Amino acid sequence: MNIKITLVAVFSLFVQFLIAQNNIPIIKATSNKIDVRDGNNFRKQNWTISPEINPDVYETSSLGQKVTFITDKDSITVKIKKDTEFNFIVLLNDSIKANTQIKYKMPYLEKLKKAEKYNLSDNRFIPKFEYQSIDNPNLVRIRKDLKLDSIAGNGNEISKILNLLHWVHNIIRHDGSSINPTLKNAIDLIKVCKTENRGVNCRMMATILNECYLSMGIKSRYITCMPKETKFDDCHVINMVYCNELKKWIWIDPTFDAYVMNEKGELLGIEEVRERLINGKTLILNPDANWNKQNSQTKEYYLETYMAKNLYRLETPLVSEYDTETWKSGKEVTYVELLPLDGIEQTPLKKEETNTKTGVKFTYYKTNNPNLFWIEPTK
Repeated sequence: MNIKITLVAVFSLFVQFLIAQNNIPIIKATSNKIDVRDGNNFRKQNWTISPEINPDVYETSSLGQKVTFITDKDSITVKIKKDTEFNFIVLLNDSIKANTQIKYKMPYLEKLKKAEKYNLSDNRFIPKFEYQSIDNPNLVRIRKDLKLDSIAGNGNEISKILNLLHWVHNIIRHDGSSINPTLKNAIDLIKVCKTENRGVNCRMMATILNECYLSMGIKSRYITCMPKETKFDDCHVINMVYCNELKKWIWIDPTFDAYVMNEKGELLGIEEVRERLINGKTLILNPDANWNKQNSQTKEYYLETYMAKNLYRLETPLVSEYDTETWKSGKEVTYVELLPLDGIEQTPLKKEETNTKTGVKFTYYKTNNPNLFWIEPTK
């Protein structure tokens, strides 16, 4: 046993010696989760040490500000310039080396501004959007079993929409790295989170909330918000909810318990938020927006950075219904993508494919016309 311990100690010293020869800064850690302070934004356990990626690059747009990586044992800080490519090593448990880089990147908001143009004359065929009836037996069961009438309350429609938002955010923990359960509907997703004491990703949170809204007779869709790139590591899924009182869609995000307003305090939809970001108009994030009750969200990070990245392209199921993404052989699911004229892949207009493992047939439509994508639901 003593020989093994000695060998481990020698190996550890050898690794540190090799690292030191490269004159690259080193920070130590015993946990693979790292806190990141990026400018004025602090994000707890935002970075996962990944030794297999060489280097693992953290990109920031915080020009002139500092970025700090904080492990459970150490920290390192760099001031960001346009040419910043700061390399350092995270040494996990004194033995595992993770080459890491902090790099400046053009602000996502600047990139989004190039995606302003759509084509309102694009009349290529897109099937009609549909919303499952409140009388559907599965939606009736959701409303009854989850006691949604009590949760939504007796107020006006807006208060019901927000009450359901807060409820889903509070009972479900967000875990972006979690594996999706097999059954992807509100009741089963909530059940598996409680039974396994686990969280789910933003897509599953938006799925839960979407079915809750539909069960209450509130028209809703979940929207996959994506960057310009067709291959990406991160996107975000939120809900677009039609408010009859306002006669418009509104932005609802269960992951961050977030909604967005203009300078008059009026609720805004995804289309309006995107347009205001591009044109520099006033946007107000609800003050209690947060992640897992741990990190408060700021307008600067949530809207101008994170969502500015993810509002380039938008995709939604054609039919908003119960259990949309529980994959079963013979099932057919259709998605519609809204992309700007600056988008990378404009064609094909329609694509069909069948997953050989699940037996599910997928159909994808593209459009450059926001009027077709944001069309109001028929009564």
